[in-house]
Amino acid sequence: MSFSPDSLCSELLAHPRPAGYVVAYSGGLDSHVLLDALVRLRARHGVPVSAVHVNHRLQSAADDWQTHCAAVCHALCVTLAILPVDAVAGRGESPEATARAARYQALAQWLPPGHCLLTAQHQDDQAETVLLQLLRGSGVHGLAAMPGYTAFGHGSLLRPLLAFTRSELRHYAGMQQLRWIEDPSNEDTAFTRNFLRHRVLDSLRERWPRLSRSLARSAANQAEAAHLLDELADADLAALVGDGATLLVPALQQLTPARQRNALRRWLRGSTGTAPSRAVLARITVDMLGSRVDAEPCVRWGEYELRRYRTRLYLLRRDTTAVPARLPLPWMLDAALALPGDGGVLVAVPGQGQGIRQSLLGSDGVRVGWRQGGERCRPAGRNGHHELRKLFQERGIPPWVRTRIPLIFIGGELAAVAGLWVCEPFQAQPDEPGVQIHWQQHGLPVPPPGA
Repeated sequence: MSFSPDSLCSELLAHPRPAGYVVAYSGGLDSHVLLDALVRLRARHGVPVSAVHVNHRLQSAADDWQTHCAAVCHALCVTLAILPVDAVAGRGESPEATARAARYQALAQWLPPGHCLLTAQHQDDQAETVLLQLLRGSGVHGLAAMPGYTAFGHGSLLRPLLAFTRSELRHYAGMQQLRWIEDPSNEDTAFTRNFLRHRVLDSLRERWPRLSRSLARSAANQAEAAHLLDELADADLAALVGDGATLLVPALQQLTPARQRNALRRWLRGSTGTAPSRAVLARITVDMLGSRVDAEPCVRWGEYELRRYRTRLYLLRRDTTAVPARLPLPWMLDAALALPGDGGVLVAVPGQGQGIRQSLLGSDGVRVGWRQGGERCRPAGRNGHHELRKLFQERGIPPWVRTRIPLIFIGGELAAVAGLWVCEPFQAQPDEPGVQIHWQQHGLPVPPPGA
């Protein structure tokens, strides 16, 4: 199949009509072919066409490439946006991965709502991606390689050239006498993808000329398998997800090991954007699902951690479980109080017979503190004072949440635990005005009673 504006039109019509098409235009052969063909279709599909150029500022000629892109777009009567990004790799980071991540992050943030970003990856790029993922030991989601169409930012992303080879695009460019940029780094085999392209895939094509098409077909098969696994995981998760975005361990333990891993991958990918490695999943299934109910294990990777408390798994960002050093805060109750860090917000709501007795609130308001250890409270309606530790255990509140729950002090005495209890004798009686303290928390799910 040869490439032409008509074949591109068929790819576009297979997907929802967007508010506008935006070509990710590098100035190279592939994106120039895409932009040229799309402009030739402009009158036919009636959708506005524009372009965006990401300047990585990694090469001395980067500004010259930007100038070239601007000149081409001006000649085609296409509006061009320029996105400069910081794509310098840190120590131990892959330059290719760093540049790619910076580019897509910038594009996702910039893409206008309802627009479709068109990128120019083709069939040979897809073949390279499949081989890279295979060498990394990826599962079916990785071997599915690049999706043809997906949600992206506030719009969508379409790769309409995946059915065409590099040589087919080059033939079109020659027929249209296009002028494009040749990035010299594309020949540098020190980069992994270039090594595969020039040293491995070219050799394989001598034996298997239709290699790219075969690998692209394998990617499509893997994408279908990945979709089926996701459907199975969603069906399993319907019985696994508990209140507060937690997973129920007893229900998870009823699944086979393979379905456990499949459900965990789906759940974690949906919450973090990426699936953990097989080694992390092994630690989760062994350390967490096989632990005693009172063991409270924790598995950490990247910026996340998974904790078990009793019969639930909690996914948390690691910065939400750290215990910051905090001093007591004065609060006049006349306005919401933003707590330090990611501690949430306290709000005072007047009410008859509810919350703290208003008559006990002096002109100095209250002081807000956090658990130090040894605090005691006699919740309204209960006999005797109890250690907060015991009350938290009864309520099923995980240990990492307890140190972040705000405590309300009046005259040096513990008057209330925000969102949970008012201590005697601070509880408002039915016939007197009171003030309820609500804690609007962030990222710290508290299970229901008895969890």
